[in-house]
Amino acid sequence: MILAAGLGTRLRPLTDEVSKPMVQLGGRPCIEHTVRLLRKHGIKEIMINLYYKPELIMNHFGDGEHFGIKIHYSVEKELMGTAGGLKKVQQFFGDDPILIISGDALTDLNLTDFYDFHKKKGGLASLALKNVQDPREFGVVQISQDDRITQFQEKPKDVTPISTKANTGIYIFEPDIFSFIPSNTFYDFGKQVFPDLLMKGQSMFGYETQAYWCDIGNIDVYKDVQFDILAGIVKVDIPGKKFENCIWLGRNIDIDPDTKIIGPVFIGEKSVIEKGAKIYGPTVIGNNSFVGSNSVIKRSILLEGARVGNDALIADSILGNDQHVQARMICENRTIVNSSKKL
Repeated sequence: MILAAGLGTRLRPLTDEVSKPMVQLGGRPCIEHTVRLLRKHGIKEIMINLYYKPELIMNHFGDGEHFGIKIHYSVEKELMGTAGGLKKVQQFFGDDPILIISGDALTDLNLTDFYDFHKKKGGLASLALKNVQDPREFGVVQISQDDRITQFQEKPKDVTPISTKANTGIYIFEPDIFSFIPSNTFYDFGKQVFPDLLMKGQSMFGYETQAYWCDIGNIDVYKDVQFDILAGIVKVDIPGKKFENCIWLGRNIDIDPDTKIIGPVFIGEKSVIEKGAKIYGPTVIGNNSFVGSNSVIKRSILLEGARVGNDALIADSILGNDQHVQARMICENRTIVNSSKKL
């Protein structure tokens, strides 16, 4: 099950236009990278829970046939929480183990190894854990020498963290987990289910991973993740053809020969780069974008349909979907998301 019902408030203004799982990362929506990871590890059928702007995800994936995986949806009229959303679709899983993964975080976690770990340990629940430098924004856990989870701590902002092992929100459960989640109630794994399981002596284990994992919590992190993709730090599929110097080009693009592109750079399909433009990486330019003649793009992210007029400068900035920047404008260190406004 992919959890995709959150509001993504910390990622505004990007999430004023789209739901957090649908923000673009390396030429694809974040949640599409998750779907591709699931398919890579042999998963053939998934459930996605939705709440905020559900039609965006449903229209993108449909029934999943185009992506080689069967997709079902659970649209929540009211937010149910991470555990409550799972309980709502209990019948979908039957007697099979349950994999939970977030649709708004990026990872290349080896799900097959994680599943093997879970079966070997034989516990009710296994949680994928990642060491982080600053644990204050994450739920963290403490584990024993045999990987058994002994303590939870939710986002220790004002107290000393018990560890640096962050809960990634990627879990495997045995079907008995449903007996610990009430029906028709907002219920959360980190705040309610896991402490309850510990108190009742249920066995839970922590799977420590060195794989890439990042919760896209704010605009600065969003930029970092985009650039991690271009740098190859996370193993995901970037659409288009890769050329020398870490340059990816989508289909049906029009790039004037008199342009300068210094990678890493991604340019999406059906985009136009006019004469004399200079693009310095790391930069991501989404599908159907336009960069006018003699304009300069540096360390920036242009989302789908963005247009930059002639002789403009875009540096360390994000342009939202269909955002227009007029000729000779300078845009530095800004996030501009307002498709009805031209700068």
